[in-house]
Amino acid sequence: MILILLLSALALASAIFALALGAAIRRRPTAPALEGVALSAVTSFFDALGIGCFAPTTAYFKFRRLVPDELIPATMITGYALAASTEGFVFITAVQVDPLLLGASITASVLGAVLGVSIAARLPVTPIRLTLGLGLLIAAATFALSNLGLMPHGGAATSLPPLLAAVVVAASFALGILMNLGIGNFAPTLILVSLLGMDPRAAFPIMMGSAALLMVTSGARIVSARPLNLALVLGMTLGGIPAVLVAALIVRSLPLEALRWGVVAVVTYAGAVMLHAAVVRRSAPAVADAEETGAGLPG
Repeated sequence: MILILLLSALALASAIFALALGAAIRRRPTAPALEGVALSAVTSFFDALGIGCFAPTTAYFKFRRLVPDELIPATMITGYALAASTEGFVFITAVQVDPLLLGASITASVLGAVLGVSIAARLPVTPIRLTLGLGLLIAAATFALSNLGLMPHGGAATSLPPLLAAVVVAASFALGILMNLGIGNFAPTLILVSLLGMDPRAAFPIMMGSAALLMVTSGARIVSARPLNLALVLGMTLGGIPAVLVAALIVRSLPLEALRWGVVAVVTYAGAVMLHAAVVRRSAPAVADAEETGAGLPG
């Protein structure tokens, strides 16, 4: 029942976004930009592996000067919304995880993102990014030692006892708040469930499901109100969905040992990106936020 409710909510939100995008294209007829197709095919593939797509997309947009800086976040949210929705559907249905933990974590993340708008405005961004960046690097080192047999190894569980499940739900709510600061939820969720003894694959439905719901709901509002490059958005939409499906097959078939080392690589990358964002001040905060979501989302 919980999975049905989650999938129904995601389907409804995705349909609303698709209708909004279709209406915008009817108002301004356009063909998909091939550059957007190619870009999204690459970045969405790695996003579905938990690496994130916002950081490389921001870098590419700025290098090619395809989008005004102030429209980069909106373009990425709308361009990747249906690819994120596809990730949500694939991982919620294909990866086994306790439905109650999954539903509670996704709900907490979405509530955190929605209710945390005013809270995030009062939070100090740089210290949070610095703390999380260092924490992710320490966690990655700890997990690497576990993989080498030098520390107690994580498990392959798909559920957690109530107390540890509450920790994941609380962390999901906090990460939802931090999404308003441009801090992605992928890497923190991935390392948290792994260190608590769960199969790393169990993180994917949690982080993908919350990102999907957030992006399609936000995207529906953005595409109706912002002066976007619709050719680029449409191209990104068409390129991202098949790339996600291909990557999802890889995630499902990866042996657990290989995936554990993948967690180390992803979390190390995310920690480095977050530390870089904390140390190097950007002149355009909105763009900086988009760049710093390289570890996740929403995206």
